[in-house]
Amino acid sequence: MERKFIGDEDTVNDGSPEPKIFRVLSLDGGGAKGFYTLGALKEIEALVECRLCEKFDLIYGTSTGAIIAALLGLGKSVDEIEAVYRKHVVTVMARWLPSQKTAALEALAAEEFGELKFDAFKTDMGIVGTRWKEERPIIFKTNRRQAFLGKATFEPGFGCTIADAVVGSFSAYPFFKKKFVTTSRGEKIEVRDGGFVANNPSLYAIVDATEVLGFARKDVRVVSIGVGEYPPPKLPSWSLRKWASKLPTMVFLQKTMEISSQSMDQLRKVLFREVETARIHAKYTQPEMATDMLEVDLEKLGLLWQRGRDCARDAEADLRKFLT
Repeated sequence: MERKFIGDEDTVNDGSPEPKIFRVLSLDGGGAKGFYTLGALKEIEALVECRLCEKFDLIYGTSTGAIIAALLGLGKSVDEIEAVYRKHVVTVMARWLPSQKTAALEALAAEEFGELKFDAFKTDMGIVGTRWKEERPIIFKTNRRQAFLGKATFEPGFGCTIADAVVGSFSAYPFFKKKFVTTSRGEKIEVRDGGFVANNPSLYAIVDATEVLGFARKDVRVVSIGVGEYPPPKLPSWSLRKWASKLPTMVFLQKTMEISSQSMDQLRKVLFREVETARIHAKYTQPEMATDMLEVDLEKLGLLWQRGRDCARDAEADLRKFLT
């Protein structure tokens, strides 16, 4: 598949150029709740009748969204990514100790990405992590034109592998071990879950499109997909997961991620109101929808997948206008 180049113009029937519509896909973090995201993407892929890396000029992802985004960026179909999630994500989340979770996550990354680096992507990308010691974001990007500063020394993904970037973005410490990535310059950087800075990465993606790449706001279209909001799970009193879910650290982490997603979306609406955006992220209150980021019940995750498809269908009019 040939890589697209940002900035190409479309043409109308008389041969004169018209402004290119720049399409952005943004995927939230949320652990196992990424099954909701995959359900929505299933409908979107069917709507556009091609791999999503062929339709979107820029794909951003945080945490579980980073895994999905990276696989999309390599040209995978949504069905192929769902198979990866069914094989690996439940295994990752079912592990009890942080070292075990991290080992399972590293195994997923090694199997799916190997030693591939950011020049392997078929469209432009942004993988969001948290540069922990410096208390600032780190965004692994593909294209020098996405750089705010340091264009002269820009390297795709800082020279890191896709696997390292994805594992860092997903590593919600203390439930996963700290992740250290090494750049091509030999710098060792501690990277943790991107949800600490932008669980919903759409604002960063829009800034790339408008303020750096220079597309007019009226020419940018954004599809932003969350993971949904759910009641806390009802678990047996003997369940280790129930004990873990009540830990103050776990409660705080989930609340932090949810607040991050909502605050980023509110800022988007205020700062970039001219940028047309379809946000797919429903709130559920029904008891049968109770779940969290550590969900391991495939039947429950299948229900999330169905709800994601339902929400994408509800947004079909906007999606069709944006994407076809």
